[in-house]
Amino acid sequence: MMKFSHIAGILLISAVLSACTSIYPKTDAWREQGELNEFNADGRLAVKVNEKGSYANFDWTYQNGVQTIDVNTPLGSTMGQLCQDAQGVVAVDSNGKIFSAATAQELSEQLLGYELPVQYLNIWAAGQWVKGVPHHVSSDGRLQQFNWTITRQLNQNGMPRVLLLESSKLTLRLIFDNMQPLARDAQAATQCAARGMQ
Repeated sequence: MMKFSHIAGILLISAVLSACTSIYPKTDAWREQGELNEFNADGRLAVKVNEKGSYANFDWTYQNGVQTIDVNTPLGSTMGQLCQDAQGVVAVDSNGKIFSAATAQELSEQLLGYELPVQYLNIWAAGQWVKGVPHHVSSDGRLQQFNWTITRQLNQNGMPRVLLLESSKLTLRLIFDNMQPLARDAQAATQCAARGMQ
């Protein structure tokens, strides 16, 4: 049985997968944070902490200011959910227990003892740096921000294929099998569904 700390680590992902990411080496230029497209995506993710890795599948939706990441086993069972909205961040484990905080850093510090930049994942996935915060783009196209080094690789259609985050403590990798833009929907929920369970 996987401990919740491992699940939370995956959720707040946010490792090195054996998938051949070199098949899709194309990267694009980073740009300042601007309008973010809404999307639905799925794929695989991995978190590596102190040489120990955790792996799972993910379903990720960003719509109407709400970002929800469901983490699933390879057989499709939900291991947990992470959701961010204007009120903060909520995590739900496989037993339905809810954890919440004002920010993703605060929640990850509370659950794991270290900070993870979950609230910026959709910005970095879009090829943007967080506006108003120091950053650096290296000659090899990697973005450095918030003590993280971010590498983004695209598929043949110009959509994200790999989002890799590296710090002195952690390596997080998301490999996208699919990402589809969503039409803006003013009727879509404006807060995490888990808040109604609290």
